[in-house]
Amino acid sequence: MKHVFIDIDLEPADLARLRALPGVTIHESPTPRDYYKARPLPAELLRGKQIMLCKHVPENFKDLVDLEWMQIATVGFEQLAPLKLHETQIRVTNARGLYDTAIAEWNLAMMINLVRDVPGMFRKQQTKTWSREFPYHQEIRNKVVGLWGYGGIGRETARLAKLFGMTVHALTRSGAKPRTTDWILPGSGDPTGTLPDRVFTTPDTREFLAGLDFLILCLPRTAKTVGLVGPAEFAAMKPGSFLLNVARGPIVQEAALLDALKNGPLAGAALDVHFAYPLPPEHPLWEMSNVIITPHISGSEKSIYFRPRIGDLFHRNLVNYLEGKPLFNEVTKAEWRETCGVS
Repeated sequence: MKHVFIDIDLEPADLARLRALPGVTIHESPTPRDYYKARPLPAELLRGKQIMLCKHVPENFKDLVDLEWMQIATVGFEQLAPLKLHETQIRVTNARGLYDTAIAEWNLAMMINLVRDVPGMFRKQQTKTWSREFPYHQEIRNKVVGLWGYGGIGRETARLAKLFGMTVHALTRSGAKPRTTDWILPGSGDPTGTLPDRVFTTPDTREFLAGLDFLILCLPRTAKTVGLVGPAEFAAMKPGSFLLNVARGPIVQEAALLDALKNGPLAGAALDVHFAYPLPPEHPLWEMSNVIITPHISGSEKSIYFRPRIGDLFHRNLVNYLEGKPLFNEVTKAEWRETCGVS
């Protein structure tokens, strides 16, 4: 018998499906649950639990003495580095795939907002000014969008961008390969890795950047990607191009971003991830008319689709775990090394 501890909200139907599985006993944490920070949980609730579903691990993680596998409800897992799980037998699976469609929609919405200067139109509306300026008439068709990173978010963005008549370029370390081990929403993304019009690898970074109208960062934060985009990368981009960041704020060098927005080549940016949370009111990005700031909401657990999707992922993984089959979205040793800088 496996004892499963659940520390997030699920749909009643999904909880019922889990309880109906043979060989498991489902336990739930006390409510209300806090989605934004870790909390301690009673030690007696954690002991004897072999499987856990959570967004944040409990502050008294050490009381999970029998833990074998943990499913987290986030894509990023760098927050787990202090636990040194790579040195244990505990398996970890993340939430890759759950937020792909929402974040890809944000990407398309922001490209349209930027190229048509929708914020500028809104400012005119606020002052009751009738204006038909040049940017307001533009479109994204035939523009080139570059996806730096071609995981689930990049692939779903590519699918939508192609529907809008855009040219899609992707930059990856080793090419666009089929996805076989990740949870994917049916009908979404690019499971075979065949949608990009052109795929670049790391040695071709400058060439990749030079041909873009939009650069979208959708790669993970690792020891190697912090500060990856700086003055040299912006200098390689053409004047009038745009940056979208749905990855992590520190992947971009802050001073270089501010300079590129003030002095070129960037015509604007849409940022859902930031250098501080919350972004302080005195930060210069707030005052830039060519910047759209959103508070890390492009994909989140507040979506009406979050509960059914995490319920589906966890149910599939739990069945596979009980049957000794591979798990979706399992964090590999290579990913631990790259993301958390561990050996």
